[in-house]
Amino acid sequence: MTAYDYDLFVIGAGSGGVRAARLAAELGARVGIAEEYRVGGTCVIRGCVPKKLLAYGSRYHQELEGAGAYGWSFGAVQFDWQTLIGNVRREVDRLEGIYTRLLENAGVDLLSTRATLEDPHTLKLADRDAVVTAKTVLVATGGHPHLPDVPGKEHLITSNECFLLDALPASMAIIGAGYIGVEFASIFAGLGVQVTLIYRGEQILRGFDEELRLRLAQGLRKRGIDIRLGAAIASIAKDEAGYQVNFAHGDPVEAGLVMAATGRVPNTVGLGLQQIGIALGWNGHVVVDEFSKSSIDNIYAVGDVTDRVNLTPVAIHEATCFAETVFNDTSTPVNHTFTPTAVFSEPEIATVGLTEEEAREKYRVVDIYKSAFRPLKYTLAKREEQMLIKLVIDAETDKVLGCHVLGPDAAEIVQMAAIAVQLGVTKAQFDATRALHPSVAEEIVTMRHKWEPPTPVAGSDAAA
Repeated sequence: MTAYDYDLFVIGAGSGGVRAARLAAELGARVGIAEEYRVGGTCVIRGCVPKKLLAYGSRYHQELEGAGAYGWSFGAVQFDWQTLIGNVRREVDRLEGIYTRLLENAGVDLLSTRATLEDPHTLKLADRDAVVTAKTVLVATGGHPHLPDVPGKEHLITSNECFLLDALPASMAIIGAGYIGVEFASIFAGLGVQVTLIYRGEQILRGFDEELRLRLAQGLRKRGIDIRLGAAIASIAKDEAGYQVNFAHGDPVEAGLVMAATGRVPNTVGLGLQQIGIALGWNGHVVVDEFSKSSIDNIYAVGDVTDRVNLTPVAIHEATCFAETVFNDTSTPVNHTFTPTAVFSEPEIATVGLTEEEAREKYRVVDIYKSAFRPLKYTLAKREEQMLIKLVIDAETDKVLGCHVLGPDAAEIVQMAAIAVQLGVTKAQFDATRALHPSVAEEIVTMRHKWEPPTPVAGSDAAA
C-alpha cells in the first residue's frame, strides 16, 4: 500500500475548502490545505460578508431621512468612507482569524502557499523544493472577476478593488447587471455616488422572475440610478475628468471610476489540471459528477471552480457531501434544488424555487398569488416604495413551486420560506398557518385570491 503524506489535500481555503478540510479531519483523516492569498476565500475576504456590511452602511442615509416622522431629530448628516471601509476591513481580519483557528483546532495543516498538481497524487508547493503527496485531492480554488474584452479594459476596476478604495468617486459607471453589478450600484448610490448601471440585455438580473426584475429596476431608478439597457460597450477611455464609456450606439457616459461586473471565471489556470488529464468545461471549470468527482477518480472539486451554482452555501453543501461520501462511507450526492438566493440591493430581493416563467414551461397549469403593498414602517415617513410577495403554485398538486420577495428583509423571509418549499409545502398548508401580525411576511399565509391577468380591452393590441 502506498504511503501518502495526507489522506486529503485541499487546494484553496475558501468556504468550500475549509468546510471539507475540517470535516475530513474531524472524521480522522490527515488533512493539508494550501492557500496562496488569505483564508476565507471570496465570501469572507472580498465578497458576501464585506459586501453585506457595505450594503448595511449604504442604507443608513434613507433610514435617517425617515427618522423625523418617528420623532427623532439630528444635526447635519455626514458620511465618512474611511470609517466604514476601515471597520469593514477590521471585521474581515477578525473573520479570517476565526477561519484559521477553526482549521488549526481541527488538526488541519495550513500551508500559506500556492499548490499545483504534478500528478494525481503529487502536489508542488511554491514556497519549497519538496513535494507533498495525498491519497485524495480536492480543488476548491473558487473564481475571479471577468473583464470584458474591449479597448481600454485596463482602466476597469472589479468588485475586488471596491474594497480597496481609499476614497469614493463622485460618479461611477458599472458594466453588468447581475448580482454583483446591481448590489454595488445600490451600495455606491446609497453612499452618495452618482451611479450609471450599464447592461447589454433587455432587463437587469437575468434568470430571476420577470416581475421581480422589472420592479427592482423601477426601484433602483427611483433611488437615482441611471440604468442603460441594450447598451453594447465599444471602449473605455481615460480623460481629464476621469473615464468615458463609449457605446456602439448612443451617447457616452462620463464617470470617475468604471467597474466591470461581467461575471466570474473559475480559477483553474496554472494548477496543472489539464496536464494530468482532468476534464475542464467551456470556461475552464472542473467537470464533476453528482458526488463532485472529476474525471480522475481521486480528484474532486467543489464550489465556484465547478461553475454549478456559484453561491457560498452551495459550496459548503458540496463540501459536506464530499466529506460524507469519501471520509464517512456515506454516499451523499449534491442537491442543488430549491436553493434560496438574495440580491442585497435597495430594495432587496430574495427568491427560492421556480420563477413564474420557468413554472409555466414545466407545469400544465400554474396559479400565481401575489400581494403588493407599502410596508407599515414606511407609512409615517411617507415613503411610497411597495413590497412584493409572490407565490408560484402547481395548480394540480397545490405545491408551492416558488416564492419571490422584494422589499425590506426579503432574504430573512425567504430563508424561512425555503424550509417549507424544500419539504414540499402546499398552498393549503400556508393558508392553514396563523399569521404573525403585524409583519410583512404574514402576506405569505394570508393571500387567498389567485392573480388573474387583466382582461384585454376589445380593439387593443393585447386583444388582437
